[in-house]
Amino acid sequence: MKVSVRDLSVAYGDLPVLSEVSLDVAAGEFVSVVGPSGCGKSTLFGALTGILDGATTSGTIRVDGAPVRGAPFGYMPQRDLLFPWRTVLDNTTLGLEVSGVSRREARERAGVLFEPFGLAGFEQARPGELSGGMRQRAALLRTVVGGREVLLLDEPFGALDALTRTGMQEWLESMRERYGWTTLLITHDVREAAFLSDRVVVLSPRPAGVRRVVPVDLPRPRTRAMLTDPRIAAVESELLDLLHS
Repeated sequence: MKVSVRDLSVAYGDLPVLSEVSLDVAAGEFVSVVGPSGCGKSTLFGALTGILDGATTSGTIRVDGAPVRGAPFGYMPQRDLLFPWRTVLDNTTLGLEVSGVSRREARERAGVLFEPFGLAGFEQARPGELSGGMRQRAALLRTVVGGREVLLLDEPFGALDALTRTGMQEWLESMRERYGWTTLLITHDVREAAFLSDRVVVLSPRPAGVRRVVPVDLPRPRTRAMLTDPRIAAVESELLDLLHS
């Protein structure tokens, strides 16, 4: 397994948030995490990235069978967090520059991704000049350009309107197919989870544990036409039943 989480528990003082969560993500697999609001989905990502502040944790997190070392995860939060005073290109290179990559090399590495990410011609634009979908693509470009082994996407399309969100889901599927990313996605949208995922991990209310792992038996690549496939509807129904029971 690319990522293996075993018996992960997280608490803030006397408040338990995660309770013995175990999950696996294979190389190249797309796994979504759904659960009730406030159950601790983002806390799971905080534990993976090591950025929990003031929390007590137990359990193990392994990548390629070894304890996590360095920063194997590329993390994209819910908001794009693009700096309005920097150009789009300079926003996408920020992480590389902070890690010590020269500005010239960082621009070269990010620049080659602008065309496949649908951002060619907007390198010198400011974030305020972009649509919501373009801003999210820029944020994802910034996430993947660092070459991390696993992508952690925390509700990346949650703030978008329904039409833009559907387009971005289809675009993300095409990019996953092209680059073979190993991806872990947090979402509240069960249709998004069913459409994009190989498997969906359903968490219980806080303190969250894994209620069920739901497989999605649909061929790749996924297309918009599949949104009306009865198999998608069946997965959505199962997920909703689990979340409301």
